[in-house]
Amino acid sequence: MCRNIRTLFNFEPAATDDEIRAASLQFVRKLSGFSAPSQTNAAAFERAIDEVTAAASRLLASLETNAPPKNREVEAAKARERAKSRVWSPSA
Repeated sequence: MCRNIRTLFNFEPAATDDEIRAASLQFVRKLSGFSAPSQTNAAAFERAIDEVTAAASRLLASLETNAPPKNREVEAAKARERAKSRVWSPSA
């Protein structure tokens, strides 16, 4: 899947409408292969983003967990550490 789509469930504070829409945009871009659609496809592209946003919002609202909410800063730090370990550096 697209690495730009981030997990949005079980964070404190909860995901915003803008975050859900941004993830939906990335999903539609990935599926369609367009970063920006032509004028001919613009309406279908926007409609798909709206539909995915609505579905994602319903999904996030209906999910349940017993796990404590994750902290955004802690999760971001973990992601940075994982990224560092993937970076290849030549030996001297």
